[in-house]
Amino acid sequence: MKLSAVVIARDEERMLRDCLASLAFADERLVLVDTRTLDRTREIARLAGARVEDRPFDNFAAQRDAALALARGDWVLFVDADERVTSALRDEILRTLATNGVRGGFWIPRHNYLMGRVITHAGWFPDYQLRLVERRAAHFDPLRPVHEVALVDGPVGYLAEPFVHFNYANLGEFVRKQERYCGLEAERWLATYGRPRARAVVGQPVREFWSRYVRSGGYREGALGLVLSLLLAYYAGKAVYLGRRRSRHGLT
Repeated sequence: MKLSAVVIARDEERMLRDCLASLAFADERLVLVDTRTLDRTREIARLAGARVEDRPFDNFAAQRDAALALARGDWVLFVDADERVTSALRDEILRTLATNGVRGGFWIPRHNYLMGRVITHAGWFPDYQLRLVERRAAHFDPLRPVHEVALVDGPVGYLAEPFVHFNYANLGEFVRKQERYCGLEAERWLATYGRPRARAVVGQPVREFWSRYVRSGGYREGALGLVLSLLLAYYAGKAVYLGRRRSRHGLT
């Protein structure tokens, strides 16, 4: 089975080189670049021996579907530029593809590094991602424009070895990315549930905080766990608020 490793990228010159180096075992490395990219992402990808394609960004699900159409392998491994495939995960992927008989996709766990340390509570581990898929058997759920999930025609399995994910180097980076995601999350809410009720503006962030800080043990991460849980609760509420506002103004 031929394997394509695919990276969706925008302004990723800082992280891309090491990511592609960890994917050297793939039969093809494809970098799908957001046309708004202003840095050396394309040049770095080409120097690493990857194939580069450009596409205007509309949402993450559509970008990944486009990558599935462009990939040449029988199987596609999606890896973000700030993720790394360890040698143990590489070996498990190759072994799995060599022996797989019926499954059309595989969930892969992640070790998330935030502010320089691995976070294992507050919902950050095992943080399974459905990233290894049979190309012709998969497409991405159009109702999830962000935090996208593949829909696979056939059974899926789980790998044991995790990605290494260098998620956020500092709180400023965390906030900037959440601001970017917020509008897409509002679209997902509207497409999935319709216009949010007014009480959800308060209820959703309360549920998010309780889930992360209490139920998922965010308190075990000390002050950082509290800050992350509070920020994610705030952005959950902001996404609901934006959804109500867009619905009111006919922007669904």
